[in-house]
Amino acid sequence: MIIPPLPPTDDPDEIERRLEAMSLRYAIDTQRSIRRVTSAPVSDYLITRLIELSLQAPTGSFGQNWQFVVVRDQKSKQALGDQYKRAWKLYGSIGHKLADRSPDPAQMNKILKSVEWQIDNFASIPALIVACLEGGHGRVPFVPSPPIANSGHYGSIYPSVQNLLLGARAVGLGASLITLPLWSQMYARRLLGLPITVEPCAIVAVGWPIGHYGNKPRKPVQDVVHFERFRGAN
Repeated sequence: MIIPPLPPTDDPDEIERRLEAMSLRYAIDTQRSIRRVTSAPVSDYLITRLIELSLQAPTGSFGQNWQFVVVRDQKSKQALGDQYKRAWKLYGSIGHKLADRSPDPAQMNKILKSVEWQIDNFASIPALIVACLEGGHGRVPFVPSPPIANSGHYGSIYPSVQNLLLGARAVGLGASLITLPLWSQMYARRLLGLPITVEPCAIVAVGWPIGHYGNKPRKPVQDVVHFERFRGAN
């Protein structure tokens, strides 16, 4: 199913109407990564409203330790795009080698092409929302902790990011979650003016879509659900 994109809007009443009109089930079923977007502006009101929705997500120990940096400056976007390109030289080459061995090579190559379009046009994306975690919650610096502690730490930001993505879907805004431009956290901190206590975790790139929302190829649920013990375990 292909769903035609909604027209761009910066009207607060229309934005609220769209948020209220779309059911959660429909937003979840039709959400997908939209990497190809136009350069048409996305209003401060809309971005702030989506971040406001993201703040309704739970955080560990009620820390509410998110911070969001909205990047619009052309030079900053280009600098992050250059980092993206450097990281992709490694991961992209691996992805292309694995694509032909995947269960759906055509779909994998389609995804790879959309990622490469995003890299080539990164500076023209209207806004990059950098989701960050502020220190003092989840992890204690210089104290050894089990690997699962990382899961608990980042568990305070990704529910918020998913809220933001679902909000973007509801208003018809294209959005995608990426991390490769933050490969060097030191570089990202310096570029964004982040103190050492604020960690950049992910970027949500937003813009009005060139592509469309719709159903995605997904594994059958029975292939991934295990009751009591993992199937095949002794």
